[in-house]
Amino acid sequence: MMTAEIVIMNNEAVALASDSAVTMGGTPNQKIFSSANKLFALSKYRPVGIMIYGNAAFMGVPWETIIKIYRSKLGKREFNTLEEYANDFISFLGGGNPLFPASVQEDYVRNLIHAYFSFVKNVITDQIHSKIEKKGKITDKEIKQIVSGVIKEHYKGWEKTDNVPSIPGSYNKDITDKYGEIIDKTIEDVFEELPISKSHLNQLRKIAASLFSKFPEGIEIESISGIVIAGFGEKDVFPSLKSFDIEGIANNRLKYKEYTSAKIDFETGASITSFAQKEMVYAFMEGIDPYLQDHMEGYLSRIFDKYPEIIVENIEKFDGNEKRLLKKKLKEVSNKIFKDYQEYVRTYRRGNYVNRVARVVTILPKDELAVMAETLVNLTSFKRKVTMESETVRGPIDVAVISKGDGFIWIKRKHYFKPELNPQFFSNYYGDVKHEEG
Repeated sequence: MMTAEIVIMNNEAVALASDSAVTMGGTPNQKIFSSANKLFALSKYRPVGIMIYGNAAFMGVPWETIIKIYRSKLGKREFNTLEEYANDFISFLGGGNPLFPASVQEDYVRNLIHAYFSFVKNVITDQIHSKIEKKGKITDKEIKQIVSGVIKEHYKGWEKTDNVPSIPGSYNKDITDKYGEIIDKTIEDVFEELPISKSHLNQLRKIAASLFSKFPEGIEIESISGIVIAGFGEKDVFPSLKSFDIEGIANNRLKYKEYTSAKIDFETGASITSFAQKEMVYAFMEGIDPYLQDHMEGYLSRIFDKYPEIIVENIEKFDGNEKRLLKKKLKEVSNKIFKDYQEYVRTYRRGNYVNRVARVVTILPKDELAVMAETLVNLTSFKRKVTMESETVRGPIDVAVISKGDGFIWIKRKHYFKPELNPQFFSNYYGDVKHEEG
């Protein structure tokens, strides 16, 4: 589920905005709908909201269903801080929730291991085909070397990564003990006749266990969802937010990690945080498109790296050793100049772009916070509309403002039904609130 979402906070309130696009299927059979709900009140009674992005469902259950079940369970309970609301929601997901029985967890384990091992096998197959194209043939020994090299490389990537803080080191063995038959059967089904030694078989088993306990860099899992929880706890004077990457549940333990957090206090008067597709928000805040910035800095980095060599190689009176020493010294100077350049540009952007916007955000009233949040999401939607990119950000934009005194207030909200034809919906929703308050 591709999306654009934003949270803007000052010391009075927090504004949340989300588009409505949801992407089904993959290339080339991709379909985009503009009706997804991604922004919700986490409580009917307290000033806390939640947004979702990434996968639209968790363990096969739509996030909207999960959130509304949690909201019913939460009832009138309150917590002193926003962080406690976030932790309670995480506990609800992973605390042996009957929404995710053992059979569902087993299917999740089987599917994730199969998907990842299929990816590893594709890497092996590509390298084998590449070797055949170059030489016209390949020996059994070369195939074994390719298989060994690919498995070792993936194993090292997982092994050097620690378990997420919420998962103990002993959990990996629990996974291999509980799902050992599934792991071995998947290895057999995926790798088929490829030569895999006992040591590599053990490495594959450890990789399988790590899939449910680690988030290594450079590896993206399609099933990951993002959640953003923002608002006020009972004793919070100013708003804050916490967001998490959430993947799945295996052996009754949730795999998740904190993505980012932000809070308003006496030192920080404004915060603007974007999620999912956020390049337009970055360009608005920083004064430059992030992809253009990466290309510019990447090209400059290569220039600064190569220029000392070009200079030294054109000094004819130096011998080989003198050239080597001079090249080393010039590279050190070159690296320092490049880092100074990066720091200068960052400082300039911070002072002339980011801080100027932040100063205004600190004094924006609640309605203007909402307008700003909606506009920034609209920027991303408009960019997708007028370029050849897929319109993965579009549709009605839902906007809410949360304040300490007024609670969770919808500014804009779509319905899949006509409100005037369904008075019972609002009667039931608000009737429950009045009844419980009474």
